[in-house]
Amino acid sequence: MDEIDRSVLKTIVETANDHFFIVSGDGEILDISPGAEAVYGLPREALLGSNVRELERDGVLKPSISMEVMRTHRPAQLMQVTGTGRRVIAEAHPVFVNGRLERIVSRSRDMTDLQLLQDEYALLQKRFNEHVKRGQSVADDPALDSALEELQVRSHAMREVARLLKRVAPSGASVLMLGESGVGKTAFARQLHRWSERAGGPFIEVNCGAIPENLFESEMFGYQPGAFSGAARQGKAGLLEQAEGGTLFLDEIGELPLLMQTKLLKVIQDGKMTRLGDTRPRRVDFRLVVATNQDLAARVQEGLFRLDLYYRLNVIPVTLPALRERREDIPALAEACLARLNAHYGRQKFLDNHVWSTLMGSDWPGNVRELENWLERAWLSSAFDRIEGFESPASPASAPHTPQAPSAPPPIEGETLPAYLARLERELLERGCRTHASTYALAEHLGISQSSVVRKLKRHGLTLR
Repeated sequence: MDEIDRSVLKTIVETANDHFFIVSGDGEILDISPGAEAVYGLPREALLGSNVRELERDGVLKPSISMEVMRTHRPAQLMQVTGTGRRVIAEAHPVFVNGRLERIVSRSRDMTDLQLLQDEYALLQKRFNEHVKRGQSVADDPALDSALEELQVRSHAMREVARLLKRVAPSGASVLMLGESGVGKTAFARQLHRWSERAGGPFIEVNCGAIPENLFESEMFGYQPGAFSGAARQGKAGLLEQAEGGTLFLDEIGELPLLMQTKLLKVIQDGKMTRLGDTRPRRVDFRLVVATNQDLAARVQEGLFRLDLYYRLNVIPVTLPALRERREDIPALAEACLARLNAHYGRQKFLDNHVWSTLMGSDWPGNVRELENWLERAWLSSAFDRIEGFESPASPASAPHTPQAPSAPPPIEGETLPAYLARLERELLERGCRTHASTYALAEHLGISQSSVVRKLKRHGLTLR
């Protein structure tokens, strides 16, 4: 390395927001960035030449990420608490020469201030919830009431969620929507967009579980002409660019591949992205809203989700309760769904009174999505305008622990074997679309690859509901 390269490297290390450590293969600290001493509580001279084992023993590094790399010989990422009480995300990578671990390069980012903001936000949310539960009046808000009417919200729990979203909408902060599949996260994400200062911009919805992994980067980042075989002649703007000035909603964020997690994190940090086949970064400006029905913290522990991305996304977490926890919303949701079905099929049908007790008494494990699917099946199955009954919705309390697999339908007279197999495949996929939240889950259920599921759904013209 010549003098210029050394100067460039020195400038990068000394001016970066992250705190860098360069450690030998046996744990001796060879170099650190100047800002690290304020976070770790020791002057640079004291840290240089010391060993990470000693620093972990003395509580300066709790734990030492370099020791984790020395133990596993693999890259590592973890949360540290320093001797000064700061909480940092640390990431380290091994450097091998001729198969021998010679160096460990680690960097850490202080997350203490963000954690304090999250704690303060959680405290304010708790106080607000207690305020509402005590029955104290909340000022009338016509815009809120109109939105709740459109969303068919009647329950106290969901009104609290809506009030919270309306309060944070102008901030532009990232929002993480949590809740079971089918609770209405997409509908509330759209409403958050309408309440925000970006309401005039686009709302771009991306189902992270529905895009094949080998196409994800080109779909998200776009590409230049000739970037790869089969690329459109004029190139293509990716979903990140399409969300410019608006809201990017990433549903099923837990399904995002690790490589794409890294690339998304960089876009969030830098506010820039680069199309495939291009060398020129482009500025992007969007509000990020993500949703998942998974436990992201558990996926972090399993190594399936980046810890630093989790903290970036988890600025304002909002949990939508399951439908069984807010049964007072069922009548409005059912009436709205029935009105849509009547308009779509051009016939006015209505529910018999005794059906309402079935709807109100069911647990709806698939939540709003299952309720809507059940109503559509009931509508289509009824020969008369009065919908008097259909099979009861599944309930976790009443469902058998070992459900029987549905039997295959008999062949139609004169039907060829390929036609019968295609019909059977479609029926299996239709059933799976109603019960699985992502193409990855459906692929696991069917015992085939996720890309095969995507291809088969496209062939039959089906989508997940």
